[in-house]
Amino acid sequence: METVRFDELQLDERIFRAVTDMGFEAASPIQAQAIPVQMEGRDVVGQAQTGTGKTAAFGIPLLQKIDPNSKKLQAIALCPTRELAIQVADEVRRLAKYMHGIKVLPIYGGQDIVRQIRGLKDGTQIVIGTPGRVMDHMRRKTIRCEHIHTVIMDEADEMLNMGFLEDMETILSQLPQERQTVMFSATMPMEIQNIAKRFQKDPVTVKVVKKELTVPKVTQYYYEVKPKTKVEVMCRLLDMYAPKLSIAFCNTKRQVDELVQDLQGRGYFAEGLHGDLKQMQRDRVMSSFRSGATEILVATDVAARGIDVDDVEAVFNYDIPQDDEYYVHRIGRTGRAGKDGIAFSLVVGKEVYKLRDIQRYCKTKIIPQAIPSLDDITAIKAEKIMEQVMDLINDTDLTKMVNIIEKKVLEEEECTTLDVAAALLKLAMGEENEDIIDCSRPARSLDDLDRYGRDGRGGRGRGGRDGRYGRDGRGSRDGRYGRDGRYDRDEEEDMARLFVNIGKSQNVRPGDILGAVAGESGISGKMVGSIDMYDNYTFVDVPREYADAVLRAMKDVKIKGKNVHMEKANGRGR
Repeated sequence: METVRFDELQLDERIFRAVTDMGFEAASPIQAQAIPVQMEGRDVVGQAQTGTGKTAAFGIPLLQKIDPNSKKLQAIALCPTRELAIQVADEVRRLAKYMHGIKVLPIYGGQDIVRQIRGLKDGTQIVIGTPGRVMDHMRRKTIRCEHIHTVIMDEADEMLNMGFLEDMETILSQLPQERQTVMFSATMPMEIQNIAKRFQKDPVTVKVVKKELTVPKVTQYYYEVKPKTKVEVMCRLLDMYAPKLSIAFCNTKRQVDELVQDLQGRGYFAEGLHGDLKQMQRDRVMSSFRSGATEILVATDVAARGIDVDDVEAVFNYDIPQDDEYYVHRIGRTGRAGKDGIAFSLVVGKEVYKLRDIQRYCKTKIIPQAIPSLDDITAIKAEKIMEQVMDLINDTDLTKMVNIIEKKVLEEEECTTLDVAAALLKLAMGEENEDIIDCSRPARSLDDLDRYGRDGRGGRGRGGRDGRYGRDGRGSRDGRYGRDGRYDRDEEEDMARLFVNIGKSQNVRPGDILGAVAGESGISGKMVGSIDMYDNYTFVDVPREYADAVLRAMKDVKIKGKNVHMEKANGRGR
């Protein structure tokens, strides 16, 4: 497809200035196709994956239509998670940088609803929100629909997977008939096609075929770890492989800050890079990294865009990326300019299945490795120090040092020169911490995991014999919702069980619970474990490290109009 420049798209001059400030000249394929059609006022179905520039593809034509002089709500964009809602709102704000008077408000669970109501009353033209919280505001009449002329559904298939189908249909049915409806989805399952037929008028379909991903020349390893030992395992790998420069990727800004603090506390030269940094701070961090003063750069995917450093020897996926393409972009930061590179992925619990999907998608090989023990690290550290010692012996005149040691040995009759050498080696290696990691668990190949999804114990989207729900929410007897039929009791030590005070009698489905937990807390729906539903209550398994965040996010939340109380199960339901 021929490259289309932004100055050829007849954009509002203020939007064009903002796009130029963001450093973009040429439109991505989805932008080049979708923007002109939307600017004509047509309904659009866009099939494109994350990372293709689709936020600007709907954000730019949306801003062209907004009247900044009217303080009425004019557009709603629905997103599956609060993380995406915040990300989309930030990008739309950047595009509206020079359009004074336009206000963009993200609304999602986990944030004080009173603050959101105040923001809506102050005069917001664009709302970016999760379906559950948007419906909540519509019920409260704090979102009024009569002036809305545009609705956007971003990652519609993911909203479907998370149980938001009914919510999407309810929202769309309450909006004005005369409106523009734009939908973006990576895949087009039948339910999404039905939404397009019911709620769109003669939509134009724009489709971007995913590029064939080229996996760089990088050796890829993964380690199964516990949440509490992730930092320790990463430090052992840093000590074992001793890369001069490395990049560690985290999924959130908070995790970047926490990992930097942990690494610095252990004596590593680490700096963080994420969206909250001002340009001056970003430039300082990158300058320090390029010069080698900072050895480990910890970054989010968005902040790492545009990093071009040839000498990165290792990449750490401290968090497993949610998008397959992000994995390829991450490991592509190493192995450049014909050099070999190495990538390490730290996998907690069910993330191993996500990594298996990445391996299939990328047609690559991610090799399982046992976590190195302290004895392994000690041996490697000693070997590296001894290599440096031998270089010194060969290249340096050590006469003065020899004299000092001989004199000391003569004074201390009970020690030998060998004792002195051993003591100096111990000093050089530093103190070893107690081994807190159980290294006895054998590494298991990602290919071996196929049996969980393919041997009849509950494949994707099918209700199995034991009443597990597939991702379409269908199931039977005991109301259990397994993630793609993959839930395994052997992994439950990494999961926390939460009690919810509603169940089947309240006409609530497992998909409703899943959608609320994922949508309100921001964790991926794929990380939620078993959902065991009974008449008047439900048990939900979530990764232990996220349990407190889920409980905070679910305060004051309603599911199907019913107040929800959630707490740790304290042994109930097992």
